[in-house]
Amino acid sequence: MKHLISMADLSNEEIIELLDMAEDLKEKRLRGKVTDLLKNKSLAMIFEKSSTRTRVSFEAGMADLGGHALYLNYRDIQIG
Repeated sequence: MKHLISMADLSNEEIIELLDMAEDLKEKRLRGKVTDLLKNKSLAMIFEKSSTRTRVSFEAGMADLGGHALYLNYRDIQIG
């Protein structure tokens, strides 16, 4: 999946697949199994409104899976 803007963009099957994958990854993490599913992947986060909890959750999740998260503040980017 390249871009996810809204859950409405996903089919029921895709939502179930994502939840199953999340459950599997959580179980592996609890057993101490390290996964690098997102190795060499980056996530750029642009929020319309400031959201510390969401930003930190995504940063932690990306790090846990071997990826890198980048928060782009609206002051830092040129859109339009």
